[in-house]
Amino acid sequence: MDAQGAERPGTKPSPPTKARVKNRDFIGSSPITPYLFMAPYLVLFFTFVLIPAVFGIWISFHNWDYLLPGKPWVGLGNYVDLFTPGSATSGDFWQSMEATGKFTLYSVPFLVVIPLLVALILNQEFRGRGFFRAAYFAPYVLGVAVVGILWRFLLDPNVGLVNYYLGKVGLPNDIPWITQLPWAWVSLVGMTVWWTLGFNAVIYLAGLQDIDPSLYDAAKVDGADRWQRFVNVTLPGLRPVLLLVITITILASANVFGQPYIVTKGAPANETRSAIMYIAQEGLRNFNMGSAAAMSYVLALFLLLISVLNFVLFRRRGD
Repeated sequence: MDAQGAERPGTKPSPPTKARVKNRDFIGSSPITPYLFMAPYLVLFFTFVLIPAVFGIWISFHNWDYLLPGKPWVGLGNYVDLFTPGSATSGDFWQSMEATGKFTLYSVPFLVVIPLLVALILNQEFRGRGFFRAAYFAPYVLGVAVVGILWRFLLDPNVGLVNYYLGKVGLPNDIPWITQLPWAWVSLVGMTVWWTLGFNAVIYLAGLQDIDPSLYDAAKVDGADRWQRFVNVTLPGLRPVLLLVITITILASANVFGQPYIVTKGAPANETRSAIMYIAQEGLRNFNMGSAAAMSYVLALFLLLISVLNFVLFRRRGD
């Protein structure tokens, strides 16, 4: 071996020492090795996910006011109230669920289709491609508070820049972007698409780069045009990615909170108040933690069913 530690030509490598062999055998053969690597994640998972989830179920079985010492057991009473017309929480909760459903229905198609178009463009070879990739992804790194305040300033009906410049070009400049329907939905969906499309575009872009280029070459040889190559090569190759994008987009849209909380504040007449907004209001402002916990698990059940339905539908299409 020379001075730099490299083996000289024609020499045999030195055998590993007993300490090396012992350590390697311990790491490779010990049954606790996988759990040692997983330990940091498991600690965080149990501390911040599993234990709070189980405790939340326990809270939902009580009339839980955290400012009072007594927390009476009500069993399934909080859940029954949600499905009892005329109860204190039923009407407002299902109105907020309807608002959440509308936002999800309005935003998901745009957040699935537009990022795909952006990814198809950014997957091509052209000058400045790296800059545009960064530009489309840049808004996603901003926090929801920054995005909400920015768009509330832009869309304010009285002093917002959007109405100001619409008036400058001779268009109507009194549009109630955040105070009346359907403009409030247009504003919430528009800002959300601008904010998050870069994330989905990056996922699509990764999926596009995993498609074998020889498939496109074979399609060209067979006389397939651009649209036929997209339908018969790109979409089948992106099926797992589409499932991922649709699922996470639905879950993210159904958990919307910051945008309506900051921009519309639920206006008009709580029409844009999302389920998470109402749950937070019921638990943290009205001190009904038991009722709020029950609402959160009903919402979680709906999201679980939607996710399972997505997997079933895509699996059938794949077959």
